[in-house]
Amino acid sequence: MSASPYQPPPPQALDPIFADAQLVVVNKPAGLLSVPGRGEGMDDCMAHRVQAEFPDALIVHRLDMSTSGLLVLARGAAVHRALSIAFQSRAVSKRYVAVVAGRLAQASGEIDLPLICDWPNRPRQIVDRQIGKPSLTRYRVLAYDAARDCSRVELEPITGRSHQLRVHLQQLGHPILGDDLYAPEAIRTASPRLLLHAEWLEIPHPASGLRQQFESTAPF
Repeated sequence: MSASPYQPPPPQALDPIFADAQLVVVNKPAGLLSVPGRGEGMDDCMAHRVQAEFPDALIVHRLDMSTSGLLVLARGAAVHRALSIAFQSRAVSKRYVAVVAGRLAQASGEIDLPLICDWPNRPRQIVDRQIGKPSLTRYRVLAYDAARDCSRVELEPITGRSHQLRVHLQQLGHPILGDDLYAPEAIRTASPRLLLHAEWLEIPHPASGLRQQFESTAPF
């Protein structure tokens, strides 16, 4: 299946959730790349939009193009190094919310499945128990909608693999609504966008070292 042309959401006035001399925290809309993509016409991204107002802002982590929610940028190379280490050492806590197909058998649990890139079909990821990288997601069911046969789920990725939440939920038998890579057609077309949102983030502030929390309510 060939990729459709990149059509990012229209630019809007930047309204950071938080900004100081070290950090900028923004709410990335669904459909916008975190960083520039490869090829012509793929330059518009959240990093460039933030840099138009904060020229020293550097991306620290990424969200999938289809995912919305909290994105952190560091102001300057020194802060970028400090925050990158915090993410790599798992000193950062993250929570997402998703709407998935069906009713989960358990109200909470863990999904522990190793992931690796499916190179012939990249950017898709697959489970590989021999050479996949360890990948762990904790989940908690928030609500079940019987009329739509879907569940609202809180997700905590302990590791940060590409497409981890999307693949883990698909492997659990409950793909995320609107997922154009991992959901069957009926579930993919049940929503015009991927119903996955980075709603909560806690990081050590690079200046004070104090834990700082940020929240963003899901738009679905």
